[in-house]
Amino acid sequence: MTDATRPTRVFLDAGGRAPVLPAAREAFLQALDEGWADPRRLHSEGRRARLLLDGAREAIAAAVGARAEEVDLHGSHTLALHAGVRAVARGRRRAGRDLVVSAVERAALLEAAAFSAAQPWGGDRGRRVDVPVDRLGRVDLDAWAAAVGAPGVAVAALQHASGEVGSTQPVEAAHDLARRSGVPLLVDAGASLGHVPVGGSWDVLAADPADWGALGGVGVLVTRAGVRRAPDWPEDEDRWSPGGVSVPAALAAAVALQDALRTAPSDEGRRRDLVRRVRERVAAEAPDVEVVGDPEGRLPHVVTFSCLYVDGEALVGELDRLGFAVGSGSACTSSALEPSHVLAAMGVLTHGNVRLALPRDVRAEDVERFCDVLPGAVAKVREALGVQGL
Repeated sequence: MTDATRPTRVFLDAGGRAPVLPAAREAFLQALDEGWADPRRLHSEGRRARLLLDGAREAIAAAVGARAEEVDLHGSHTLALHAGVRAVARGRRRAGRDLVVSAVERAALLEAAAFSAAQPWGGDRGRRVDVPVDRLGRVDLDAWAAAVGAPGVAVAALQHASGEVGSTQPVEAAHDLARRSGVPLLVDAGASLGHVPVGGSWDVLAADPADWGALGGVGVLVTRAGVRRAPDWPEDEDRWSPGGVSVPAALAAAVALQDALRTAPSDEGRRRDLVRRVRERVAAEAPDVEVVGDPEGRLPHVVTFSCLYVDGEALVGELDRLGFAVGSGSACTSSALEPSHVLAAMGVLTHGNVRLALPRDVRAEDVERFCDVLPGAVAKVREALGVQGL
């Protein structure tokens, strides 16, 4: 196939690392000239950088309904999740040592919760309590109420929506139940902020600028005043985010968030229609394929399906060869061939998993073309595995 006849590549894997928005790129480049200095310094260059950093925090705070002093910026979304879980758990260690999480949280949060529960911190160790979900990936509120209402809970964590299957969680109800027991709720909005309204039902909020079209290298953590927390690392001048972050990256994150929120209403409807189209065509045209997640209560741009008798990595590779960049909800790595803990917790098919996260500028014709080639790609992978006659 010549370059002239080769189909244009289509990027359908914008979850967690979306294409950088033009406004974010422009803000980053401008800030390289003005915000390159250390914002902790007292000279003119440092003060200019500090003004840009403070402006970025103020813009992010305004977007989520918080105060600028409640916003901390970290080096990544993972670091923000670690800091939020560990600092609040340590700050509330006298109230309890247990941490309540849903079974479908990000691996980074689950590991941070397990680590925090296991630390002695001058007292007995606690435990991580995993609350089950249904087949749509939504947390069991009765089990959640029992878990957060038990004595000795330091903090609870629940994602706003799953970046793996797209299902949104009953965050408002979960927050009310936690609040009745005096337990702060950390909400992971890493897959939601910039795409759908997040609301104010949270005590600690984590978000991922790279997911809404900023550059990587920044994570957002917002902690309401009154939530007790204590860092568990050697104190720095900025004890909540040791070492600070790149000022240009922080400014780009704030500008990208403003731009994403401005276009979200029109983007949401269009991408939601395309996701609905993918769900319908995949279910109808690809045999032995299960489309997972809540069909209605979901993110507008994420769709996931699992294919029986298919190796997920092989299918992602075949689709890549055909010009489509897609993700996989599988937690498998080359060294640990284990199924996705999210899909396993939901009780759905865990193998042959493909996840689409549609970027804002995705074209309808490219999505239709993906649906056209998918059945053939699945059949080819199955044939290579010696599975025929489906």
